[in-house]
Amino acid sequence: MRDLDAMVNLFPENVRVGKDKVGRAYFKQWMDQTLREQFTGTSHHIGNHIIEFEDPDHAVGVVYSKNEHETPTENGDIEWVIMQMIYWDHYERIDGRWYFARRLPCYWYAVDLNKPPVGDNKMRWPDRDPYEGAYHDLFPTWKAFWDKEPSDELPSVAAPAPYEQFLKTMRGQQGNPKIRTR
Repeated sequence: MRDLDAMVNLFPENVRVGKDKVGRAYFKQWMDQTLREQFTGTSHHIGNHIIEFEDPDHAVGVVYSKNEHETPTENGDIEWVIMQMIYWDHYERIDGRWYFARRLPCYWYAVDLNKPPVGDNKMRWPDRDPYEGAYHDLFPTWKAFWDKEPSDELPSVAAPAPYEQFLKTMRGQQGNPKIRTR
């Protein structure tokens, strides 16, 4: 609802903003600019959410989000852009409060409501060249699934992931993907 103080206070005081800025004030400035320039209105509908604790003060999580954006264009028109994404979150408890220590938005698609995102480069914002959104980059299973040829052989099944390690198991030893956010 454009309460930027409430939003930026979900992150620790030393939140990193871009490559060289640190602090909630810089984050608030970035959010203000983003929301004014890119979104006339937004609504995020949250789906599945998994949080796993690494220790009493640290956790990781993944949450699916279906978003709708009213987006101004360079020619003065407004388009309605729908988006599907995953947030890959790192949480930290500081002085008894939980914060987003890091939040990576991984996008699958963003398109005009009337133009389904068939094919490659599903991020299709008005006045921009289409690009990939890193939606599947969090989990190596996506690429492995498509790289493997179908077989009539009965497949082996891995043991279930250990308790509190479902996400870590799914991600393997993979690092965080590079995400284009604007």
